[in-house]
Amino acid sequence: MESFEELLRQAEIVHGHMCAGQILGVRMALLACRRLGVEDPRGVDRKALVTYVEIDRCATDAIGLVTNCRLGKRALKFRDWGKMAATFVHLSTGRAVRIVALENSRELARERYPEIENKGQQQMKAYRELADVDLFREQWVTVDLSDREMPGYKGARVTCDECGEGVNFDRFVEQPLEANPGATSRRLCLSCANPDLRYWRPV
Repeated sequence: MESFEELLRQAEIVHGHMCAGQILGVRMALLACRRLGVEDPRGVDRKALVTYVEIDRCATDAIGLVTNCRLGKRALKFRDWGKMAATFVHLSTGRAVRIVALENSRELARERYPEIENKGQQQMKAYRELADVDLFREQWVTVDLSDREMPGYKGARVTCDECGEGVNFDRFVEQPLEANPGATSRRLCLSCANPDLRYWRPV
């Protein structure tokens, strides 16, 4: 695997700028790889991991870069929980570790570099140097990855009976047809089955 500094450089290019979140993300992913015995997640171990991220912030881009987990590969899973946390699952062994950035790391950065007025610069400098135990909490966990959540899973593609749009990976619901005794059910995409889930509305 590339060095910490090289991964930071690549993360900055991918993300568009360097920030404290990038440093945390790179370090979090490197720590997870060490704990799970993944030596080269972008080379020989490029299909070793599935990662769940819990925030849509800067660290997520860095985590994806280091682990080679991508949303389009179905190896990066997003849970919109607003936490600077991620769970890394080794597909071969089934072992998983959840890593959370500690809240007091900002205070530690202030204590270490009080002479730096800019908080972002203060955190970036400190986050490069603080020990893992000062930055993160680690927890061994179990993650039940169903077949449909696995990278490479080929699920049936169905057409929503309401909107006519195609749906992949079994992301539909069967709804009984009470008004029509001759038919048993219809298949609906998640947004037609529950319009409250929609992030959009027709104009």
